[in-house]
Amino acid sequence: MSPSFPASPALAPDVTALVERVRDRLVASPGALTPQRVAAALREGGRPVGDATVLAVHEALTRDVVGAGPLEPLLRLPGVTDVLVNGPEAVFVDRGRGLEPADVRFADDGAVRRLAQRLAAGAGRRLDDAVPHCDLRLPDGTRFHAVLAPLARPGTTISLRVPPSQVLALDELVARGALPLAAARLLRAVVHARLAFLVTGGTGAGKTTMLAGLLSEVPPGERLVLVEDAGELRPEHPHVVGLEARPPNVEGAGEITLATLVRQALRMRPDRLVVGEVRGAEVVDLLAALNTGHEGGCGTLHANSPADVPARVEALALAAGLDREAVHSQLGAGLHVVLHVARGREGRRGLAEVGVVVPEPHTGRVRVEEAVRVVDGRLVEGPAVDVLAALVAGPDDATEPLG
Repeated sequence: MSPSFPASPALAPDVTALVERVRDRLVASPGALTPQRVAAALREGGRPVGDATVLAVHEALTRDVVGAGPLEPLLRLPGVTDVLVNGPEAVFVDRGRGLEPADVRFADDGAVRRLAQRLAAGAGRRLDDAVPHCDLRLPDGTRFHAVLAPLARPGTTISLRVPPSQVLALDELVARGALPLAAARLLRAVVHARLAFLVTGGTGAGKTTMLAGLLSEVPPGERLVLVEDAGELRPEHPHVVGLEARPPNVEGAGEITLATLVRQALRMRPDRLVVGEVRGAEVVDLLAALNTGHEGGCGTLHANSPADVPARVEALALAAGLDREAVHSQLGAGLHVVLHVARGREGRRGLAEVGVVVPEPHTGRVRVEEAVRVVDGRLVEGPAVDVLAALVAGPDDATEPLG
């Protein structure tokens, strides 16, 4: 059985036809969308209508031109992270427990297409048959992506990633079951020791949530400079500067890449350089920064496991012109810890494993070795636990058990 969500009121077929006719008339004579104009447009059609019909048509048109239309109630649900549209008949929502079907439908694919185009146009982007896909951030911070039919099947798709309404500190992540208490103590120690780290995981695994919580643990006297493709990180910290990449305009000009912004950030006296998502040539500049005295740098990276991180970074850096030996040399010298997050069987997101970067003997390469992993809500030590303990404690402190 589908969960109960606020649904778009179903319109009778004759009212749906009226909506289309009124829309065409109102487009021909622009102005404010009011019940009076709707009533006048209906009367022009030569058909007597009552107040209930006028209000139904007005409400349907309002949903179509304001906010996210029929998706707006879903975006306002407590705890919602994603709203996904797969054509007119399939809408899904994620409230932190995995995807669930929602009782929202569109009249046809044209309605989905119009909504996608309106949201894109509101952000100054083009979305049509010549440019049938779009990725941007809406004014309220929601991440918006769309692909028009027929490229997308069974119809136009819309993906909305909702920014968190609040930053979850480590203690709150513990309370929600995303972290064992011992893991929260360990992660605080990683931050306070100014270790360089990456938060890894799949799409929707909670990388940004985890990174924001960790950045909120940074001492207030330090300056954070965030570099992001779309501004999603909002750590609870008194000194944060954010830089956001910019795509090219419709003429193909004006692009500002993450790599450019990383270089700019290094000139802004960051105590911590943060790259929201490492996925391209910016990895070269980040590695250089981590090896030139910028301690405590961090970011997120899509990876299936901590062990895959060297290969992922290598692939990105090779594409940007850095050779394999240099990649592994800089990884080994500049990156210390990998924090891997994942979804559990019930859809709950949380920390799954902590790995450390260690050299491979006689090869000049590095690997990420498991230090601790989370099993049934508790930390289980891995083969590199002593390496992690030494990193966290520092060279002058006695190491303590991490669990």
